[in-house]
Amino acid sequence: MSEIKKTPVDALIVGAGYAGVVMAERLSSQLGWKCVIVEQRDHIAGNAYDYIDDAGVLIHKYGPHYFRSNSQRIVDYLSDFTEWSPVDYQIKSYTRGKYWNFPINLNTFEQIVEREATSDEFEAWLEEQREDIPEPRNSEEVITSQVGKELYEMFFKGYTIKQWKKDPRELDKSVCGRIPIRLNRDDNYLREKFQALPSKGYTAMFKNMLDSVPDVEVLLGKSYKDTVEEYTFKKLIYTGPVDAYFKQCFGPLPYRSLRFEQESYSGEALKEREKISGKKGFWQPAMQVNYPDEKVPFTRIVEVKHATGQDVEATTIVKEYPEDFEVTGEPYYPVPMKESQEIYKKYKELADQEENVSFIGRLGTYKYYNMDQVVGMTLTEFEKIQNEYNR
Repeated sequence: MSEIKKTPVDALIVGAGYAGVVMAERLSSQLGWKCVIVEQRDHIAGNAYDYIDDAGVLIHKYGPHYFRSNSQRIVDYLSDFTEWSPVDYQIKSYTRGKYWNFPINLNTFEQIVEREATSDEFEAWLEEQREDIPEPRNSEEVITSQVGKELYEMFFKGYTIKQWKKDPRELDKSVCGRIPIRLNRDDNYLREKFQALPSKGYTAMFKNMLDSVPDVEVLLGKSYKDTVEEYTFKKLIYTGPVDAYFKQCFGPLPYRSLRFEQESYSGEALKEREKISGKKGFWQPAMQVNYPDEKVPFTRIVEVKHATGQDVEATTIVKEYPEDFEVTGEPYYPVPMKESQEIYKKYKELADQEENVSFIGRLGTYKYYNMDQVVGMTLTEFEKIQNEYNR
């Protein structure tokens, strides 16, 4: 029986999201490597994938992706492949029958007391509400130590339980600690100095990255398992779930997944919603509205047209439903618990022992990273490879 002839490449890259495509661009443009990217889905750009739907609206297929960064190095790198549209990401929370300013700030407090107030008044009120927890240990404590039980239960508890299927007391404090609490009127969701969207969308930016280099081949609808035996390579870049790579020898790592439902509106149906949103051409008053009530099955509704500024006579909203990973098979979020980190440490020890394999990205390192952090991680890993092969 003749041996199957394998195709030689310099790097086999698993995944066509940020980590995979950035690494392919760097390896090809800087080292002249021939790279093959294998991607299970039928498109590039990973979870950042966006497209024009049947209503003519640019939407994010896998939930909203709000690019932001404090790193000029990362912004400069991506700017070689896209122009940017600056944006302020606005979010509200819908509970107790009305829309609330969110993240919690002075405007939120004025909605509670139903009058104008000062930052000093808000601070004094919070001082009465806060629980005395000098060193918060979990997500419940990190919020109640800042704003007390009432606001925690209004805005955080139900949302977190739905999103993670865990009580906030079981989750690392970083889960809820990512949300700012402000004494001023700043309604912006994010803190980073650079906040923008690629002017023609994320998918276009990824395509520009790939088109800029000659020696990168992308195989869509192909998994690592399907293709690893077809190639010889000197470097494997693995951005998939780290436990899957090691065939779950220490048991499966826990993930949370998502399901999305899209609804498009135009004509009279949209005009009716404008009475509620207060904005012509929009279904809701802000790009994202959170629904923290546990009785509501979805966690948020996103109308990304608020951020893209598209001039179209329709709009599309996307309802986001948390799901068990076992149901969807799509691992979106590593679950930030002590128990899961203990399992991951075992896989990390194995990963560190693998020769000529780089584990990068949210799934490869089992950590909830923002997009810019994944780009930064990938650029750093590329520099290690560059130094290794230029010696």
